[in-house]
Amino acid sequence: MGQVSASSSIVVAADPKRTLDAIADYETVRPKILSSHYRDYKVVEGGQGAGTVAEWTLQATEKRSRNVRAAISVSDSMVTERDSNSSMVTAWTVTPSGSGSLVTVRTTWKGAGGIGGIFEGIFAPLGLKKIQAEVLENLKKELA
Repeated sequence: MGQVSASSSIVVAADPKRTLDAIADYETVRPKILSSHYRDYKVVEGGQGAGTVAEWTLQATEKRSRNVRAAISVSDSMVTERDSNSSMVTAWTVTPSGSGSLVTVRTTWKGAGGIGGIFEGIFAPLGLKKIQAEVLENLKKELA
């Protein structure tokens, strides 16, 4: 199986710098915006921006969970989380949109092979988009 990805976007009422700073704040903002699909969240190193390492369990479905250890990098318009336990990469991109910001979160990973990989490629992005949308909505409320 090839690359699997899920992407969701939202417009928030905050300028791009404030929005990017909030997304890169793994110490105070991130715990507030995570949905109930995230368990055992903790900051291992840092907490603000590049160099931060955070861990959590993503409970995607009742039977499927993934332990994530994310190393964080930050650029002018993007926060990237690279999971050291898998091929999963989540990129948060922030661009100007009117008086606010457009936030897009995109998660990619190398999918499984065979029949399981076919189902993963179809169904995993659908479930992950719902989780992303909930987190983005929480971010929007946090920045309002």
